[in-house]
Amino acid sequence: MCVVCLLLMLALCLMDALGIPVIRGNPLPHSLQAWIADHPEAVICGEVQQCAETEFSQSIYLKRVYLLYQEEIYSTKDTSVKKISIENVRVFLKKEESSEKIPAGTLLKVSGRLIRVPKARNQGEFDSRQYYGCRHIYYFLKDGVITQRSDTWSPYLQGILDVRERFAEIYEETAKEDAPVFEAMVLGEKGSLEEETKMRYQLAGIIHILAISGMHISLLGTGMNSLLKKAGVGLVPAGMLSITLMVQYGMMTGSSVSSIRAVCMFFLAVSAQLLGRCYDRLTALAVSAVLMLLHAPGNLYSSGFLLSFGAVAGLTVVAPYVLAMTGSRRKMVNTFLASLSVQMITLPIMLYFYGEVSLMGILLNLAVLPTVGAVLVCGVLGGLTGLFCLKAAEIILLPGRALLFFYEQLCRLSGEIPWCTWIGGRPELWQVLLYYGLLFLAVFLGKRGERKEKASWKKERVRKGWHIPGKTELEMLLLLGAGVAILGWKPGGNLKVTCLDVGQGDCIVIETPEKYHFLIDCGSSNKSSIAQYQLMPYLKSQGISYLDGIFISHTDEDHISGIKELLTYMGDGLTSIQGGTLYLPGWREPPNVWEELAALAEKAGMKTAGTNAGDRMKAGDLSVSILSPKSNASGADVNEEAMVVELKYKEWRGLFTGDIGEKGEKELLKENSLSDVDFLKVGHHGSRYSSGESFLEKIRPEVGVISCSSTNTYGHPSPETVQRLEETGCRLEYTMKNGAITVSTDGKRVWIERFCEES
Repeated sequence: MCVVCLLLMLALCLMDALGIPVIRGNPLPHSLQAWIADHPEAVICGEVQQCAETEFSQSIYLKRVYLLYQEEIYSTKDTSVKKISIENVRVFLKKEESSEKIPAGTLLKVSGRLIRVPKARNQGEFDSRQYYGCRHIYYFLKDGVITQRSDTWSPYLQGILDVRERFAEIYEETAKEDAPVFEAMVLGEKGSLEEETKMRYQLAGIIHILAISGMHISLLGTGMNSLLKKAGVGLVPAGMLSITLMVQYGMMTGSSVSSIRAVCMFFLAVSAQLLGRCYDRLTALAVSAVLMLLHAPGNLYSSGFLLSFGAVAGLTVVAPYVLAMTGSRRKMVNTFLASLSVQMITLPIMLYFYGEVSLMGILLNLAVLPTVGAVLVCGVLGGLTGLFCLKAAEIILLPGRALLFFYEQLCRLSGEIPWCTWIGGRPELWQVLLYYGLLFLAVFLGKRGERKEKASWKKERVRKGWHIPGKTELEMLLLLGAGVAILGWKPGGNLKVTCLDVGQGDCIVIETPEKYHFLIDCGSSNKSSIAQYQLMPYLKSQGISYLDGIFISHTDEDHISGIKELLTYMGDGLTSIQGGTLYLPGWREPPNVWEELAALAEKAGMKTAGTNAGDRMKAGDLSVSILSPKSNASGADVNEEAMVVELKYKEWRGLFTGDIGEKGEKELLKENSLSDVDFLKVGHHGSRYSSGESFLEKIRPEVGVISCSSTNTYGHPSPETVQRLEETGCRLEYTMKNGAITVSTDGKRVWIERFCEES
């Protein structure tokens, strides 16, 4: 079964490489996709799977969805067809439409705008298209209006959702501030969790306890099966009843990848008992993987799938040999080694999807894993008791709440420890394959060495439960060390300037060959939490854990909102990313937000410096020059008196002009001896009042990047500005079209990389 599973994975990868949309992409016919793109206004019908509350309205997950049409507007061979299957759809209702919840199983007819699920726009960013593709959802319906609904619905499906909702209400009434954590651990509902809580658990490396995992299913299912057998129910009835209840529990908790995997393995384990057969964990793991991949091939590139199956593989394949080689008889040591084995398998996966690995997590799991079962049991018993008596439920939850308080203190403590997380960056495929090759070579050596050792010799090497390392163990450690070094290796050589897609705003990351890193602005006027969802994922994916300098051109929100967010996370110990100096415009009368940024930087452990024209600094072969504002600038007009930065790297020159207009450009021409530049961050997002003709004639940029949103209301970029830039021979790139734009240079030649194609 393991061979079958590996062959299936290989076949799916080959199909993906050949462009067959099995894992990624939209499996619908291209002609249908093109028609939907040209005719977004649509009417669909489908069955309600569940409802979810969003920040602004209610959303509905519809399954078995059909696109309806009244006339022959889409070409098909059968002209009598009036509906076309488009799999599943998530519908976002208009605010006035979301006043009441719709029961599961209800048939709906909804009109609205049908759009593709958005894809990631920056390196390291969460890929919604991949995530929803695993659920066979390829389209969102925005501004949905329900035009027709059935009177019938599914009491069974809605009953499961009602139980989940009732448990959530019990936790809110009895667990108080700990209610969101119990909802996440017992019900799989993370919507109520505060972002700070999730970030603390993630930084500490124990966020896995907040998800429904195999541990939940195994603990609850095995415990229930044992209790039923002890109660005299009988082997077969107890097994069938526990399987049935675990299936319902998996459905109630949202049918996550880890819960489905755990339910499948639990089903095989109990079935083995009922049939009098031996249970083999690797066989069960392979069968579960095959079933899930056949149902949703996109799972192969899903972080949840790879981490869930990787963790079990680590416990099954690697841990036995590690434990055998050490020969330890101490439970604490064996728990640590088992946790380390899981980390060995999942390390490349964590780095690939998140760019970082918690070093403290290996140690913290020693304290958390033995006790998290008690929290889960308290949560389940508390919820069940709350159905009859809330006061009793409150008492039952107290031990679990005490443990959660203990976990929170551990998370806070780990956040205060410098470099508690290794930000290694996203490895390349060859690095991942080489790491796993070295890992399994180490396991093979351990297995061979164990066979060669004589029992008497082993006893001589064991002292008080500890196994003294021998030649084989040292070889294994060297191989593993080499594998980790390969994963973290990042080739240098070129200067990189990356303009991230943050919507209507600016965010520019500079990376030098000598591993200096700078940030110029980070903000957006139409996106929130861009530091958490765009900037920090990018930095982690590139292996950037330290920003030597953060430059702020001016204090408008579309240039600083992300920086304020990042500095707050640094000060609160919610990220391992650190910084050196915050460079602000040296205005004589700065606005209040200037002082706010300086205070945030001080709390984050960064220095603050006001900069004016003439200031210079060096970072390896990179020279940074400040061209504006002048030393007597008041700061009354933050746009025209913005900081302008010039970068020089060997023969290459780049200019970053913030939001200055023609007035500021004239001052630059008057005060500085500007000449041709190779790169221009186009001023003010391509506004018609920036990038004037005389300014462009002087600097004549080779490449220009315009950072703006495709849905902005300012008319950016202005057609007149685009025309002026093109007439000077400037090659224009747009974040709104191609996502993050990376310009790299060796000091003479220039390469341009677009993160995604226009769609």
